[in-house]
Amino acid sequence: MASVVDTSARLSRSDLSARQMVAAAFAAMAVVTALDLLDGRLGLLFSVGFVLVAGTMPLAVDVRELLPSGVLPPVLLVVTIATVCAAVPSAVVVDGLPADAGWLARTLGGAVDHGVTLLIGHALAVTAVVARILTDPDHPRRG
Repeated sequence: MASVVDTSARLSRSDLSARQMVAAAFAAMAVVTALDLLDGRLGLLFSVGFVLVAGTMPLAVDVRELLPSGVLPPVLLVVTIATVCAAVPSAVVVDGLPADAGWLARTLGGAVDHGVTLLIGHALAVTAVVARILTDPDHPRRG
């Protein structure tokens, strides 16, 4: 049992702080978004990248700082889409949205259009948070 605790303690030293995790998540989304915009619009790569980033955040952060990784996915998605709408408005294509729609309309339309992506990514993040809490050997209920 001592080796498991030693290994766990050694591995936890490499966990990110909440601030580092937020910065890494936004950096990863910037790379994914830039790669996806090579064809001129947000598509499948953006959705898959978001789900992977959202699901990985709680696994990278220290167990005592899990809250931000559970609440960040919606903010991450909306901020990323808003940034794309400000920089390359034509990249956010939403059925039924007028071609001359403004930044806010495109941001809201893009967020709604990626609703399933957000749902899957956020569900993965919350599931990972719960799993990290339940499997934490230092949790108060494990005495």
